[in-house]
Amino acid sequence: MKILLIEPYHTGSHAAWASGFAAHSRHFVSTLTLPGRFWKWRMHGAAVTLARQFLAEEYAPDLILTTDMLDLTTFLALTRSRTYNTPTALYFHENQLTYPWSVDDRDLLKGRDVHYGFINYVSAMAADSVLFNSRFHRDSFFEELPRLLKHFPDYNELDNVKILRCKSQVLPLGLDLGRFDACNPDLKPDGRPLILWNHRWEYDKNPEEFFQALYILAERGLDFGVIVLGESFRQSPTEFIKARERLGNRICHMGYATDFTDYARWLRQASILPVTSHHDFFGTSIVEAIYLGCAPFLPRRLSYPELIPDELHELCFYKDFDDLVNRLAYAIENPYWEHLPSLRKAMAHFDWKEMAGVYDDTVEQLCQGRQFR
Repeated sequence: MKILLIEPYHTGSHAAWASGFAAHSRHFVSTLTLPGRFWKWRMHGAAVTLARQFLAEEYAPDLILTTDMLDLTTFLALTRSRTYNTPTALYFHENQLTYPWSVDDRDLLKGRDVHYGFINYVSAMAADSVLFNSRFHRDSFFEELPRLLKHFPDYNELDNVKILRCKSQVLPLGLDLGRFDACNPDLKPDGRPLILWNHRWEYDKNPEEFFQALYILAERGLDFGVIVLGESFRQSPTEFIKARERLGNRICHMGYATDFTDYARWLRQASILPVTSHHDFFGTSIVEAIYLGCAPFLPRRLSYPELIPDELHELCFYKDFDDLVNRLAYAIENPYWEHLPSLRKAMAHFDWKEMAGVYDDTVEQLCQGRQFR
């Protein structure tokens, strides 16, 4: 079976997902991509460029699998001479209906923030099947979609919400966790426990609450270090600058690890993973850290309950900020956690070695018409 995977924003987790599926699938997967920059322009203009590139080749796929960054309606309109009978699936890594906008975004300030969500909506309408990376993502999308449609003055087509739900399903991310095994020893290093941050340096990851918890732990005199990874941007929250000053020599590393081996080494050294995020559609960085032996402390929201086995929820999820601080204090003073092996096994489920078969079965069903309208 021949699959064309279209990714207009080919960088980071999007690129890793595309290359991972192509490498592990039993089907022949070819990719059609553009560099991952200028996300707004990609959502508007990528369909035109990618349609031109597609028509320039004589490739006839059995299925087109694309992501939420493509305006699928425009792409199909421009390629209808070749794609009119080709099944299409749209994979949502994120969506612009529920993705939190920066308070400084110029489009938001000018009231132009709904159009990108509308592109997601009509692309989903054009696709034969819609795939979400978590139940939380799917449910939050369909909770918000009626509000988007009611934003418009008439002909809201609210019945389309039910139509889209009927052709939607959850397909978790596949991750290349096996590459961590090749560059890490099995044991944590001796010494003080190291607390990990391995997310983007942005406001939706709630760094203020994360660092506030660490300040309280430091004031209690607890002995711990801090590893701060993740990509920073020009308008990163000031909490990171303050944390470098207030935590001083507790900071073992602060900055983006451009080399994978360095990233894996820092994750292996860390032992505690407190998460305070307000937004996450899946939680790739959390899965990676748990897989490498970090004890997670998670809020009971977003996609996180889907990642952790039910029998370990009581251990991994905190009730409120005070509960988080107390759990962290206990973990610092009691560094050995007997449930880590079962957590690691649960995270291994997302490795492509297991997920590739799930993906392959799913796309085969799509081509057989089982999920079509």
